[in-house]
Amino acid sequence: MQIEHTVTERFLRYVKIDTQSNPDSPTCPSTEKQKNLGKLLVQELLEIGIADAHLDEHGYVYATLPPNTTKNVPVICWCSHMDTSPDCTGENVNPIVHKNYDGKDIVLPNDASQILKVEEHPDLKNQIGNDIITTDGTTLLGADNKAGIAEIMDAVHHLFNHPEIIHGTIRILFTPDEEIGRGVDKVDMKKLAANFGYTVDGETLGHLEDETFSADGVTITINGISTHPGFAKNKMESAIKIAADIVANLPRDTRSPETTEGNEGFIHPTYIGGAIEKAVIKFIIRSFSVDGLHRMEAYLKHITEEIFTNYPKSTFEFEVQEQYRNMKLMLDNYPHVSEYAIEAMKRSGLTPLKTSIRGGTDGSRLSFMGLPCPNIFAGEHAFHSKLEWVSIQDMQKAVETLVNLAIVWEEHS
Repeated sequence: MQIEHTVTERFLRYVKIDTQSNPDSPTCPSTEKQKNLGKLLVQELLEIGIADAHLDEHGYVYATLPPNTTKNVPVICWCSHMDTSPDCTGENVNPIVHKNYDGKDIVLPNDASQILKVEEHPDLKNQIGNDIITTDGTTLLGADNKAGIAEIMDAVHHLFNHPEIIHGTIRILFTPDEEIGRGVDKVDMKKLAANFGYTVDGETLGHLEDETFSADGVTITINGISTHPGFAKNKMESAIKIAADIVANLPRDTRSPETTEGNEGFIHPTYIGGAIEKAVIKFIIRSFSVDGLHRMEAYLKHITEEIFTNYPKSTFEFEVQEQYRNMKLMLDNYPHVSEYAIEAMKRSGLTPLKTSIRGGTDGSRLSFMGLPCPNIFAGEHAFHSKLEWVSIQDMQKAVETLVNLAIVWEEHS
């Protein structure tokens, strides 16, 4: 398939726009600056010829590539998120293109301590001769998920300008705040009006992810006993020390992010703070099964109760918040959605591999909102870090896969 690609130019343009989300903000989007990218995307969609492209008040971009077939083809949605992670700065991103990659470690120029090492990033071995985009070492890149956005935009551009390629209706959805778990909070599903979807937010070339973690959050609020420290004997029960005891008693060799892989879940403290009288610990709990979530939550509560036997005057609240569920529970009811993506990859000359995500995507929640939604590779690597990178050739293959996906859906209808 011959595509006059615009994906690289778009990507280099998008990553320079700071779209970092903020988990402490109650608004949607959590940061107004995410709309700066949204406005640009709407402008570019209108320039392509997508007449209904618009940005809503919550920071979501909606658009429709109209059908050019006489068949009744299910409406599919392509989705990527505009925000970047709060874990690493996305301000003043300076992308660097390393042409004709030679297979060696890459030292990022503005911070020599940031080294993209082949032994730590094994997919670099598959990129020799390709063109690698990194940052200068001072920020994240934003390939998560601006690579996906650029790929969707390039695919839409190609399909619109090649009416000989027959396809059904394709909805485009760009979301804010995915990185803080609120990416689909304000999606208007009636406006979207799609039957099936694909997030373009995956990692390695040829990967299709149809399974994610199931996820909960846990907040433990500790109510200690405060008194003057000079007269505290047998009276004070410090909420700070209770919180520290709970964290110190978490498992070290199992059930933690740093000691698990594959299908293993974990308990992960993400915040601790407070004073003598009151302290709060926040956790994320991850497992590929809901039963696994419940077992780890019960285990965490048991640890907490054991610690509190040493603090008889103090109390605690243990609150569980559902975050998202394994999308495989829904996708197994619609196997053709993944099968069509695999066929599209094969037509693009790839060897598809169906994998699981040790994380979640907007598709995790969309699948339970009536839009079964697996995740297609975007080529992004080392997300949320200053070592983030993407291959231009991988992005181009993602574009080709999306174009073939539109064709596959039309042919099978």
